[in-house]
Amino acid sequence: MITIDITAASNIGCVRHQNEDMILVGNHFVRNDVFCTRVDLTNQDRYIVAVADGMGGHNRGDIASSDVLHNLQFYYNDLPAGFGPSEFNETVVEWLDGINNLVASKGRADEQFKGMGTTLVCFAFYEGEYYSMNCGDSRLYRYRNGELLQLTTDHSLSNLLGKEKHTSIITNCIGGGCSTSYIDIVRMTQDILMDDIYMLCSDGLTDMLDDQKIASLMAVGADANALCEAAIAAGGLDNVSCCILKF
Repeated sequence: MITIDITAASNIGCVRHQNEDMILVGNHFVRNDVFCTRVDLTNQDRYIVAVADGMGGHNRGDIASSDVLHNLQFYYNDLPAGFGPSEFNETVVEWLDGINNLVASKGRADEQFKGMGTTLVCFAFYEGEYYSMNCGDSRLYRYRNGELLQLTTDHSLSNLLGKEKHTSIITNCIGGGCSTSYIDIVRMTQDILMDDIYMLCSDGLTDMLDDQKIASLMAVGADANALCEAAIAAGGLDNVSCCILKF
């Protein structure tokens, strides 16, 4: 039996006027709320968890993150059975092209949506395989044996220039004027062990808490809401969203 305990939390923070983050856990959407569930993958062929951080510097980032996650949830559940890793990669890239066009067309049709965009980071299970997917600077981490490791690469200006300090300037996203969005897809199946903990989060968490602080909180069993509350206590300068998966 493969069981995952999942906690998720998404909070507006201390400064922003609205929450542009959103979390997808299976078929459940989380914004300005907390959520927990236990998932048994033994008799399932697919399951997806994702965090989307709507771009606060553009119009209606809250709409962009919601549209992308709702579209992803429908598309993922509708995938045909039997795809191998290469076919899975191809269909995710096709989805990215489609949703990018959809977000852009919404902006062309209505000025209030012009330029809206969102990041996306996912932990996905499909046909016995595990995948990470990333577009933007939201992150996926693994916590194992007391060590915290970032598994995704930030698509950001600071990372491109080799600077350690994170900035909010991203080089890749869904929508936001990006006509050539791309998504990193990594098959993780062989690297997942029992007792692993995976964390997906928006940069509202990691801008407030460094990796050492996150690891210390996870060492004492902090769930997603506890991590968000720690980021808010540290200043909460952005929306903060987090999802924890314990194998």
